[in-house]
Amino acid sequence: MTRLSSTLGIALAALFALPAAAQQASADYPSQPVTLVVPFPAGGITDNIARLVAQELGTAWGKPVVVDNRVGASGTIGAAAVARAPKDGHTALFTITTHVQMPALQRKLSYDAVKDFAAVSQIGISTSALVVTPDVPAKTLAELVTLLKAEPGKYAYGSTGVATTSHIYGELLKKEAGVDMPHVPYKGAAPMVTDLLGGHIRVAVLDTGTALPYLQSGKLRALAALGTQRSATLPQVPTFQQAGYAGFEPYAWIALFLPAGTPQPRVDKMSKAVAAIIAKPEVQKKMRDMNIEPVGSTAAEFAVVLRQDADTWKRVIDKTGIRLED
Repeated sequence: MTRLSSTLGIALAALFALPAAAQQASADYPSQPVTLVVPFPAGGITDNIARLVAQELGTAWGKPVVVDNRVGASGTIGAAAVARAPKDGHTALFTITTHVQMPALQRKLSYDAVKDFAAVSQIGISTSALVVTPDVPAKTLAELVTLLKAEPGKYAYGSTGVATTSHIYGELLKKEAGVDMPHVPYKGAAPMVTDLLGGHIRVAVLDTGTALPYLQSGKLRALAALGTQRSATLPQVPTFQQAGYAGFEPYAWIALFLPAGTPQPRVDKMSKAVAAIIAKPEVQKKMRDMNIEPVGSTAAEFAVVLRQDADTWKRVIDKTGIRLED
């Protein structure tokens, strides 16, 4: 009986020690500077929002939070570095939707985009729409499809680059609608918009923030919005799903990750701190000025989105046949 009591006592002590250990792991964090690895060049939207979050996070925690631009290979160099980083919560990945697209676009990656990372928070999303120039005689997506079928190859569409979200969605439309629409890739949105307004291309998938002034002035016309619901910016424009085409639901996002295996209390502490930052009106205004709609989800909420998007993008990309060389 004495031995049994002793065993139970040890077991109970260990059980009660677990929450205490978890609290300690969270209380001691961060114990050193935190690095946000951004796998894209300085000066872009992802980098600018990362620096905004880093500044706010550093103030909240009283520890330096720095941005490290690890550029190259469509974001995979930075992602690989974070996957290999110590699992202590002091090195995080600040990246975009490309993170879950790359496994389908490029088979040989040194990491698993879902299993090797702990989801921290979906920072924000970008809404986009299919737009055409005013000389295109189509007022709806159905009318555009009819036009493209009647005149195959006549109307080219632009994207912000090979294997970007705009390219993937353009090719998906071609597959789903059975139309011939030549692809013209650009190095970013700015040169694409220039050629769109100049009439060199007639169709594009463009983020609504960039498109809005041209839509308001009549220089462009929106036919369908990407996402699960109509854009607050373009409430009159139906989604692709409402227009009869499925597969165009995933949003482009910016998100934060830690290496898989990071203690959950530290993941949750970073997630809560980031959510508090994103909830600030001044931060939301700055994000919206950069055409990013603030989200600030919990770790658990973003983990669900991450798994769903990884599966969806694989199906979509496999259907389009787009591949990057390994």
